[in-house]
This record gives sequence, C-alpha cells and structure tokens, in this order.
Amino acid sequence: MTLEERWHPLRREWVVISSNRSNRPWLGETVDDTRIELPRHVADCYLCAGNTRVSGQTNPNYDSVYVFDNDHPCVSPSAPEVERSAFDIYKNRRADGVARVVCYTPRHDLTLAELPHAEIVRLLETLQQQYRELGARPEVRHVLMFENKGEVVGVSNPHPHCQIYATNFVFRTIEIEAQAAAEHFAEHGRVLFRDIIDAEEADGRRILVQGESALSFVPWFARYPYETYVAPRTTHASLADLSPRELADFAAVLQETLVRMDNLWRMSFPYVMVLHQAPTDGELHSGFHFHIQIHPPLRKPGLLKYLAGPEIGGGNFLNDTVPEEKAAELRAVSNVHYRSASHGD
Repeated sequence: MTLEERWHPLRREWVVISSNRSNRPWLGETVDDTRIELPRHVADCYLCAGNTRVSGQTNPNYDSVYVFDNDHPCVSPSAPEVERSAFDIYKNRRADGVARVVCYTPRHDLTLAELPHAEIVRLLETLQQQYRELGARPEVRHVLMFENKGEVVGVSNPHPHCQIYATNFVFRTIEIEAQAAAEHFAEHGRVLFRDIIDAEEADGRRILVQGESALSFVPWFARYPYETYVAPRTTHASLADLSPRELADFAAVLQETLVRMDNLWRMSFPYVMVLHQAPTDGELHSGFHFHIQIHPPLRKPGLLKYLAGPEIGGGNFLNDTVPEEKAAELRAVSNVHYRSASHGD
C-alpha cells in the first residue's frame, strides 16, 4: 500500500498517491471499452478527403497531413468586438486568435499509434511549420497543440486529427510551467525538465521507451494512471527547434509509447495529448523544455479516473495508482501494435 504525497515541480502542486483506493468497491458508471471497426472512408465525415464540411467548404483529396481553419473556432481573427463590462472587477475582450484542425491521414480507420513512422514524422514537420507561422503573428502569445482521442474525452469525430489554438493569452498550465522553469534555471543554473529526465533515468523504474535522443516515462508525480511524458533529451523551447534527426527519433519514441498503451488492454487507448511548448509572447522563457504530455482517463478497462472533490473542488489530484506499477505494465506489453496485421494498404 502506498499513501504518499509527491511534489509536481512543473505544476507546483502536491499529488496524493493512494494505491489502497485502486481496488475499492465500485458501483458507479462504467464506460464502453470496445472499439467499433471503422471503414477507411466515411461519406458524412467532415474530415475525410473529398467530403464537404458543415461550413460548405470541400476537403481536397489529400493523401497525407491536411490542415484547415476550424469551422467552429473558439478564437478567430474575425471575432466581433465586445461591449466592455460596466464593473471594474470584470474584464473582457474579443477572442482574437486562430483555431485550426490537423488531419493526420485520409484513413478514417487509423489512429496515431497505427500510422507508419514516416507519416508521424510528416505530421510533426507540419506541426513545426504551424508553430513557426502562428507564433510569428503579433496577436498570438501561445500556440497550443493537442489531440483529444476517444469518446470518453468528448471526441465527436474519430477521424485521426488534432487541433491548434493560437491565442492572445498563454494557457494557464504552460504559464505556470514557464515560471517554474525560469525560476529553477535562475536559482540552480540547470533546466528543470532536464533534472526530471536525469532523475527518471537514474531511477529507471518509470522509463517506458529510450531512444537515442528522446525518451518516454511515467513521471514520479503522475496525476493520472498511465500518464506519460515524451521528451527530447536536449532542451528545446518548442517542437519547431528539433533537428530532422531528433524529430525522427522523437516520432519513433512517441509511436512506440502509443502502441504500448493500445496493447495494454488491446483497445484504442483514449487520451488527451498536449504539446508543451514555450509561449510565443516575445519573452525569453529560460529553461523551458518542450515535451508531450499524454493523459489517459482510464484507470482500468471501462473505468474512468473521475475528477471529483479533490481535483475539481480542491484543485489537487488524487492518483489511486502507483506510477512505478503502471510503467511496469506498459513496459511488459509488446511494441508491435496488436492490430498491425489487419491494417492493409
């Protein structure tokens, strides 16, 4: 049994590790953990090649990565002006920025884990270009890239894709992380995330995949069961700064990590995957280390890690599992995707 509090240095908060709660009786709701076999193309999918979207625009017959402006943006360069609040304590402004969708492949039936390595590299190259382009816009202070995967995290369209929000503010998680990195660098002369990597490699129990210039691991302070970080070994402020060789190795580590997640329960593993990149607000952001964080919501097949009183009400996470044990489970499975024989060309 583990009852322990672990400090999360990137978020500057305590995480409660309480493994004695993982096998408590459960009478609540469960989620469907089965995957319906999908066709290669769906006639009414607004992300499939050649289809017409809700905006009336028609997708080209793309054969690789395809990027377009979101038809239902949360931020937009054409956002209307807003009437200012009459109360000093309340502030508001127009939601200026750019929202885009990035389709990984024309194949409706694949996931990121199932793409060929070359296609993952091409996707990451596209995201590099998007970060440079959007980050250079004067109104953009942060480029958030993320993938929501699976119905249990609210995804309405299973076609493999991610989203980009280029906003006139820095998302709070990145803001805190940038502050923590800068203060650690100023105080110790070292990169905070590099210290995390060194500690993880020295311990070894939570390492999942080790490449030449990249690695993945379940962090010591994981908030979710199976929460995993994928990072380059060398410090870069963003994905855009990785060399072609580093990018290829990073893609391989990311792919194997996702394959292991799918293989754990032989299902398409749901997650929220977020690229942690330095803000583009013109500040220095010393010590910021680009990495990807993967937050899977399931703690058992069909059973969600529900956010309740401690997380929503109190603001700190309670993890019912032990990171070392979850990492061992992921290491124990095959690195060849269980559906690989059925993909076809």
